[in-house]
Amino acid sequence: MSKVAVVFWSGTGNTEVMAECVAEGITAAGKEAVMLQPSEFSLDVAGDYDAVAFGCPSMGAEQLEEGDMQPMWDSVVNGLSGKNVSLFGSYGWGDGEWMRTWEAEAKDGGMNVLETLILNEMPNDDGKDDCRSLGKDLAR
Repeated sequence: MSKVAVVFWSGTGNTEVMAECVAEGITAAGKEAVMLQPSEFSLDVAGDYDAVAFGCPSMGAEQLEEGDMQPMWDSVVNGLSGKNVSLFGSYGWGDGEWMRTWEAEAKDGGMNVLETLILNEMPNDDGKDDCRSLGKDLAR
């Protein structure tokens, strides 16, 4: 069975709920979803996965989490050219600038960004469904 990685960081649990729903969508589409923390993902293991969903909430001045997610991202962004990826995360302020910046970095690194999804705070039922759809789309 082919595998899709769901690499995420969550501080309050909102992005973790999103990641779980993304994984449910991947599984519903017939692929194995592997949930990973940023410290568990690198270019060394990236080849084990058909696609990757990256999830991180908006932090500080609309940026990725700096302790775990950003260092991992910096180490893989230029090594995943041609890889199908989707990006997701939650926010509590701002207008989604962090996601636009993140998407641009992924595209500049040569990744095939299939979808981005941002939700305000904890996902409601519609938001959870959107996460499952993202997972299904990425697994196709």
